[in-house]
This record gives sequence, C-alpha cells and structure tokens, in this order.
Amino acid sequence: MAIRDIIEGKRRWRAHLARVRALPPDYQIAYKEIQRYLFKAGPAGLAGEGLLAGIVDFLAEGAATGRGVLELTGNDVAGFCDGLISPSRQ
Repeated sequence: MAIRDIIEGKRRWRAHLARVRALPPDYQIAYKEIQRYLFKAGPAGLAGEGLLAGIVDFLAEGAATGRGVLELTGNDVAGFCDGLISPSRQ
C-alpha cells in the first residue's frame, strides 16, 4: 500500500466521521453502537466504507424526514445489524 493510498484512506475516513458528527445526537449514538457491533461481530470486510457510508445515508435520510432513530433501527441494535449482514453470511 502506497503512502498516497494511506493518506487518501484517512481523508475519506475523516470525511465519513464529519458526516456522522452532522447527525442529531441520538442518531450519532445509534451509529456508534452499530459501528461497534459490526467491527466486533460482522464478517471481515463488511464493516468497511461501503456499508458504514450506507448506514450514515440511511440515518441522515431518517433524520431529514423527522423520524426517530428507533423507528428506523428498532430497539435491538444487534438484531438490526444482523439483518443487514445476514445475506452475506450465507
């Protein structure tokens, strides 16, 4: 991996975190729980930029429409994450 790739990866990750910080506080908490679960229990490679960026998009859409975060994810974060990654486990 070249130095430029590392720098670009850090730049993308910082931009991703800025998007997370732009979410309402309760959405940020939900995102952090989802991220924590995926990093610990998710299959390798699935917790990468694509899935996490999609989750931020999903949460930002919900926040924009005024829905509560629990309306989107439900009360069980682990169950929500398992629903996201279950097709990849087959």
